[in-house]
Amino acid sequence: MMQPQVAVIMGSKSDLPVLKGAFQVFDDFGVSYTARVMSAHRTPAAACDFASNAAANGIKVIICAAGMAAHLAGVIAAHTTLPVIGIPVASEPFNGLDSLLSTVQMPPGIPVAAVTTGKAGGKNAALYAVSILALSNSELSARLKEFRAEQTRQVTDADAELQEELKK
Repeated sequence: MMQPQVAVIMGSKSDLPVLKGAFQVFDDFGVSYTARVMSAHRTPAAACDFASNAAANGIKVIICAAGMAAHLAGVIAAHTTLPVIGIPVASEPFNGLDSLLSTVQMPPGIPVAAVTTGKAGGKNAALYAVSILALSNSELSARLKEFRAEQTRQVTDADAELQEELKK
């Protein structure tokens, strides 16, 4: 088992559906990861301890998914200098707006990158983590470039199909 390069922390196990796409991205790119449930409010000591020791444990990027007050990414970022990516998770009654604002409204000096809410957020957070890791890994960089080229091919092919259908 490879030492994890990315830590994925969710504030509640109910956030897991948002993160399944992230796990798939990591599996597709061969990036090792660990996933944990920790809360900025219910297990603050554990969250701070994890963040404080993450770099020493080989972690290079941390992804945090949380809903409601969504302080998890900020608390983690306050205890590490590693890149932290926040995924705002939609929850009642504000449908994710509260989570988004809690994630993006960080004070100067404690940055948190933020991606969109929902399942696209999980996938984009993982791709962002892969792009960070690719800065120092040429094989991963090449795989990421191929992934992007494949996305371009899919859209180009879909457009060509549409143009053919419109001719009929």
